[in-house]
Amino acid sequence: MVVRQLDEAEADRVFRGLADTTRRDIVMTVLRQEQSISSLAARYDMSFAAVQKHVAVLERAALVVKRRRGREQIVHGNPDTLRKAARLFDAYEALWRHRVAAIDTLVSDDRS
Repeated sequence: MVVRQLDEAEADRVFRGLADTTRRDIVMTVLRQEQSISSLAARYDMSFAAVQKHVAVLERAALVVKRRRGREQIVHGNPDTLRKAARLFDAYEALWRHRVAAIDTLVSDDRS
């Protein structure tokens, strides 16, 4: 499977979505098992409408997908978006490892 990296706007939405504790918990919950918004709302000390807003932020970030099942809205996680975010972190890590290696080389050359 080829997973492209996030563009800047997508990265902003993903990290904005993951910046909140409740939203991170919702993502972890629905990655394990899809849930209705009603069952998600029962888990938190907040209104149903507040949970709906959290889910909407996550949906805009493509971290979750919502579908209708009768009268219920069912939410499930989207691991592809998390893979894209992980690839972005991998790219940052590679950049910093390269920079540290370059600094190590400079320090070694100065000692010689």
